[in-house]
Amino acid sequence: MSPQLLGLLIGSGFGTAFVLANAGEPLPEGAGVAMRILAVVCLAAVVVVGFRGDRRGGTGRGDARPGWFGPRFGLVVVAEFALIFGGIAVLRALDAPQEINVAWIALIVGLHFVVLARVWKRGAIAVPGIVLSGLGAAGMIMAAGSSVEWIPFVSGALSGVTLLAGSLYGAARR
Repeated sequence: MSPQLLGLLIGSGFGTAFVLANAGEPLPEGAGVAMRILAVVCLAAVVVVGFRGDRRGGTGRGDARPGWFGPRFGLVVVAEFALIFGGIAVLRALDAPQEINVAWIALIVGLHFVVLARVWKRGAIAVPGIVLSGLGAAGMIMAAGSSVEWIPFVSGALSGVTLLAGSLYGAARR
């Protein structure tokens, strides 16, 4: 399995998890169910298209780059986890609404993609990173207002859709 495919599988897996966990109320039940079904279908499409591309040798340009998941990647992931869990602890200590956690996670995951775009010299990875960061920031702002119940949809489900769309696009380009 190529490093690019592994990244696409991780992104689409987390995207699916974001949608499954956050496509609920206050959305109408039918809309939430439809989003969840489409997320699983999209995950399956990434798997099928991605593995077909790997079998054809379509690893894309530069996939053999040494250190794809090397020390710099490890440092970014360690920082990401520290920021996610440290930030959630701070938010809890500040008595922030629980819904803000998904906004914080989306913000940090988005920033991690922006940093990885520089580490891997793959500008396209920054695009979903910027979108996720924006959706996370939107949720943080919503927490200050009266729209707390919509944070899981905006920062969670829409972030999942972003990850799935980016993963499907990446798999199809291979």
